[in-house]
Amino acid sequence: MPTVAVVCGSRSDLPALRGCFEVLDEYNISWEASVISAHRQADALHAYVGEAEESGVLLFIGAAGLAAHLPGVLASLTAKPVIGIPLDGGSLGGADALYAVVQMPPGVPVATVAIGSAGAKNAAHLAARILALSDAAVAERVTAVRADQAAKAELRIDPRA
Repeated sequence: MPTVAVVCGSRSDLPALRGCFEVLDEYNISWEASVISAHRQADALHAYVGEAEESGVLLFIGAAGLAAHLPGVLASLTAKPVIGIPLDGGSLGGADALYAVVQMPPGVPVATVAIGSAGAKNAAHLAARILALSDAAVAERVTAVRADQAAKAELRIDPRA
């Protein structure tokens, strides 16, 4: 039973999500990925959200570029948290996707992360933090990952050098 459902609108989006999958694995969070177009497969997307919720999915991550309606459509179909990843592409380098994902109407929230692969990683980190609110094992892993990040970022300079 996956805890997180990651949905993107095109197979060409999958490479940008590699970091998301790796971070979810780092937290030992179960996930599944699906390619379902909000524009071309609306009925399939509606059915998928219902099936995912029945199977125990607690959170959705939606990734899309250009018009980027997928995260918003996911949010319209579920009361579960939705994290949107705007993907870069097109002549605006992902700015159009960012605006599409972040400008949701009141009552249909989509937590939005940065454009592209950095955003994909942060979507997984944010998912972990949300899930940590009710899962002690995930909370422990979040604490450990944060400590590891801090240790890697620390720089000590010997003033005698």
